[in-house]
Amino acid sequence: MAIEWSDDLSTGVAEIDNQHKELFRRINDLFDACNQGKGREKVVEIIEFLESYVVEHFGTEENYMKKYSYAGYSGHLANHTEFIKNFSVLKKDFEAEGPNADIVIRMNHLLVEWLINHIRKVDKALGAFLKTKTGA
Repeated sequence: MAIEWSDDLSTGVAEIDNQHKELFRRINDLFDACNQGKGREKVVEIIEFLESYVVEHFGTEENYMKKYSYAGYSGHLANHTEFIKNFSVLKKDFEAEGPNADIVIRMNHLLVEWLINHIRKVDKALGAFLKTKTGA
């Protein structure tokens, strides 16, 4: 399932929105590779990129939260920690089993549904807060 960026996902913070757009592009690359039966190496390469980029992206958000003393920091951080844990389990399962239907469904749930819900609820609240602090 392709994941598409839309303006309703914008947090209003350019750096965060641009990182979200890059995540969407790479997630689509992952699903394309799985659907086209591309080599395991290509899929693993994309998963490894996502794994490191998610950590970088979450770090960006967490730095903003710390810098501006965001009251929702601990809850937001817990969301990030849970995602990283779940993504790591999914990566290990993929490495063991390959791109079977169960793995692809779980990837879709974690990478698409979780990310969109997280952006719409948690990240947009952070963006609204940051606008009051930065005037962005």
